[in-house]
Formats: sequence, C-alpha cells, structure tokens
Amino acid sequence: MKVLLINGSPRQNGNTARALREVADTLEKEGLATEIFWIGKNPVRGCIACHACRNRDLGKCVFDDDIANRLVAKLPEADALVLGSPTYYGQPAGQLLAVWQRVCFSASKYVEGKPAATVAICRRGGSTAAFQCLNMPFEMLSCLLIGSQYWNIAFGLREGECVQDTEGLQTMRTLGRNMAWVVKNLHREGAIPPPPPEPGQYMHFIR
Repeated sequence: MKVLLINGSPRQNGNTARALREVADTLEKEGLATEIFWIGKNPVRGCIACHACRNRDLGKCVFDDDIANRLVAKLPEADALVLGSPTYYGQPAGQLLAVWQRVCFSASKYVEGKPAATVAICRRGGSTAAFQCLNMPFEMLSCLLIGSQYWNIAFGLREGECVQDTEGLQTMRTLGRNMAWVVKNLHREGAIPPPPPEPGQYMHFIR
C-alpha cells in the first residue's frame, strides 16, 4: 500500500513540503509506503483543450515536455493521493493547477475512486478557498475525500515556519491516520468494491 504526496510549491523544502512530510511520517508509522513528488519550478503548460489525450486514448498528456507525464507515471502504483499547495491570492499555486488539470483530464483513470486529500498552506488568509479549489477535481472523479480534525491547513511564511503551528501539524497527523485507516480497510480481505459508474450523461445549458 502506497500513498503519493504531491508538493505543488516552487519551494522544494518550504512549508508545503514540511506539512506533507508530517502526513507522510504518520502514514509510514501506520505501515504504508509513501513518496513525495515535487512539481518543481520549471515552466509548465496549461491545458489547451485539444482532447488529443482522449481521442488517441493515450492515458497521458499529448505534450511531453514538462513534469506532467512524469507525475502521471507515478499514479498507477499509488493507492491514495495527497495534493499540497501554498496559497497565492486565495488560490493554489498556478503551476500546480496547470499540471494537475492536465493530469486529471488525460489520466483520470489513475485517479478515479482513490482515497485523496488536499493540504493548503498560507501566511494569513485565503487558504480555505485554495483548499476547496484543490478538492474539486477529486470530487468530480469519485474520490474518497479524507478529512481531519479541521480543514487540512497550516500556517507559515518563511521556510519551515509552519512547525510553529502546532495545531496545523496535529491536523496533518490526524489526516495521515485517517487516510491509513481508509486505505487499510479498502485493502482488507472481503472489502466491498466501489459501485460501478453509470454511463455518462453529459450536457450543457445552451439550447
């Protein structure tokens, strides 16, 4: 059993990384393997809605010149996912959104139905909006959202400062224990599989 934690901050060892490490350490104490994947700080593409990934059934983005498909390659072996980001103007980091939207559209089959959680870091405010934004793709992909004792948020500005947010780090540990409990139960002998989806009935409101 393995959990993939995705660090969407341009700072490899910043507060987002520290919060995710708190979750990962807890998961490992519970017997699950973890990997923290860093999005990095090189340029990334946004989705251009070309649909080539789906038209060709690629299972990955048609553009292969940035980090997106390296993240896609990690998804099949992950039993659960944690997505973390700093808060910029009340939103998750732009580079993470650009990559994650492409991943969810082109490789949704590797995300669907998995236990998932998000983590938002901020200096002062806007984190609840960023947190909700991060959750929305998981909600659309029938993922099992894992909660904690509070929203999965921690506070800090300078690198590593979130260690002073003792409640925030406790929230991360509670998240880790809750996720481990769900993953273990889903993998136990006799676990009931999720219900099959209905055929899509997609529509819009332009008539």
